[in-house]
Amino acid sequence: MDPSSGLSSRVRDLVRERRIDPRADVDEVRRLAVDAVADHERRSLSGVVRPLEEPERVVGEIVADVSGFGVLQPYLEDDAVEEIWINAPDRVFVARGGVHELTTTVLTTEAVRELVERMLQSSGRRLDVSQPFVDAMLPGGHRLHVVLDGITRGFSAVNVRKFVARAASLDDLVALDSLDSHAAQFLSASVRAGLNIVVSGGTQAGKTTLLNCLAAAIPGTERVISAEEVFELRFTHPDWVPMQTRQAGLEGTGEVDLRALVKEALRMRPTRLMIGEVRGAECLDLLLALNSGLPSMASIHASSARHALAKLCTLPLLAGENIGASFVVPTVATAVDLVVHARLDADGRRCVDELLTVTGRVENGNIETEPVFRRVDGVLARSHGIPSRREDFERIGVDVVGLLDASRPRRMTSWAP
Repeated sequence: MDPSSGLSSRVRDLVRERRIDPRADVDEVRRLAVDAVADHERRSLSGVVRPLEEPERVVGEIVADVSGFGVLQPYLEDDAVEEIWINAPDRVFVARGGVHELTTTVLTTEAVRELVERMLQSSGRRLDVSQPFVDAMLPGGHRLHVVLDGITRGFSAVNVRKFVARAASLDDLVALDSLDSHAAQFLSASVRAGLNIVVSGGTQAGKTTLLNCLAAAIPGTERVISAEEVFELRFTHPDWVPMQTRQAGLEGTGEVDLRALVKEALRMRPTRLMIGEVRGAECLDLLLALNSGLPSMASIHASSARHALAKLCTLPLLAGENIGASFVVPTVATAVDLVVHARLDADGRRCVDELLTVTGRVENGNIETEPVFRRVDGVLARSHGIPSRREDFERIGVDVVGLLDASRPRRMTSWAP
């Protein structure tokens, strides 16, 4: 038996006996681990047990096992790691800089089960045969997604998406050379002018980071209400109420979905609405809010800005048979002002790929758009598009035409999601 495993069990027993909260009192757990290792080393002098090769490393392993998430804890503490996923106990992957790699970490089926149970303890969410999927937030702000064995083949699939954003504002993206300064000024002015903005992109393209940076430009005098499946939005604002969905209980009741949150948000006197990720029928409620004159922002999975608009025209149809394209398409055309598309390159670089303005016109069922900025050969270059709601820019004292005419392209790199 590995000596560190026995020491972890001993420390865990002491934690239970003394009724210590291992997550809230990590220092006390570390003290117990140091004492246990020191006692082991004293006993090793008489030959009763084998000496430890690296006592300090064993202390860290015990603390991670008792207070953290075991062998995954070093990855959670590594700022370079963006995401961790387990395909099988011997197939643990991490992503660094947008590029994934297979680690040398090997677990057991029981260890994976215990890790998942420990991760879910503080989330208030459950995982069982009747609820084989779960989205939850870990104490460190990381997002956990698990698919139970039986839905996946052979082993439960575990995914931890870390919150490692290095940008909290549009200026930060410019400093990281991830966004042109003139494009950032235009986006900041668009937010302050109250334009309805949709952030699109593929998985891990940096949509949430971009949405957070846009939200940081919302004036402090506004009241912001946000709704998302799991808390991921993080920005500084004095008047902000974040809400997340809730699973049904064991009795099958108590579920709160995203549609309900969007409807409730409208009753909370918002002056700005934010939807963390539009995936289904809640898109209809978002469009109704946009159409009512409430400035809003949302994110959506799409491969381009044009595809994002097409998806916004499709998702509301899920709300019921009485919802038709003849209503949805012109509503999207008049409600959405700007689509900002984020892209993840094959080499792991993240950047804004395109800014598209919606003219409000529909021709033959197609929504007319104009590119404001477009990425060409690694440069976000100014195109010909100009937002149609110029009066809203004038209201905040911004000459949007002059701002865009002064735009100059600049080479980009990337930001972390």
